Amino acid sequence: MSLNLICFFLCALIAPDLTDEDALLSAPQNISILSTNMKHYLTWSPVVVQGETVTYSVEFQGEYEREHVNESWIPICECSLITATMCNITEDISASVAYNLRVRADAGARRSEWGTLKGFFNRITTSLTPPLMKVIADGYHLLVELQDMGPAFQFCVLYWKKGQESRMQQKMVKEVSSVIHLDTMEAGPDYCVKAQTYVEVINRSSSFSQTQCVRAQDGRSMWLVTALISSAVFVVAALTLTFLTLKTSKIFQYSCCPAAVLPETLKVSEPPTKLILHSSEEVEQCDLMVQVMPSEEAVRLWFQETL
Repeated sequence: MSLNLICFFLCALIAPDLTDEDALLSAPQNISILSTNMKHYLTWSPVVVQGETVTYSVEFQGEYEREHVNESWIPICECSLITATMCNITEDISASVAYNLRVRADAGARRSEWGTLKGFFNRITTSLTPPLMKVIADGYHLLVELQDMGPAFQFCVLYWKKGQESRMQQKMVKEVSSVIHLDTMEAGPDYCVKAQTYVEVINRSSSFSQTQCVRAQDGRSMWLVTALISSAVFVVAALTLTFLTLKTSKIFQYSCCPAAVLPETLKVSEPPTKLILHSSEEVEQCDLMVQVMPSEEAVRLWFQETL
């Protein structure tokens, strides 16, 4: 029996003893980097194992590790035994040199080989985008608001009077504040603005944003609006003051001079005028009953009464 045949039978006998738990996992595939505006993410395709959770670990190797530390690899702690198929490597890519990266899969006691990024990654290849921008006309002041993209970013802002592109002006913005003043505008023409990002550590700029144009606000319209608002405020204040004055006077009136209330025993059921009227009517009736008699008749009546 030949040696090759013996090896074949030995492999056939040993193969059934190699259970799924002893077999290696497949190494992660399609490893790539997404890098935009100095934010770097390593991505890969998932390793699927039925009934088990697969975790991943990521390591990197920079120029220093390759040349001075025997080509060693540095684990990325934030990307150790994670279930996601993406890892933020921004903090570890700290220099503008060539980096290599690799990913390994784990499922229980099983582990895959390392899957390595094809080629090297240098952060100078990151994709830069123009900043989000808003141009504002505040009266005759030309203002711009820029997106805060982080401390590594500066902005080159170009502005000009429409139709006079040859006299375009430039302003370099190193720190983004709330609003940036560019120029004082003249009434009538439009003023246009565009901007691009610049990263000094990689010495690269983005393309320019879309141009935005504004026109100085009409001073007369602003004066009219201001006058109308002032008049409305004055009327409201006057009405409020009048109401408060009347309310305060009533409060003082009832507090200092309260209305007196008579007890029930002192209340008269009928007005005095009516009582006087009744008395006068009775006197008149008495006057009507008095009659004048002759003296003889009076004497006769007196004798009759005495007898």
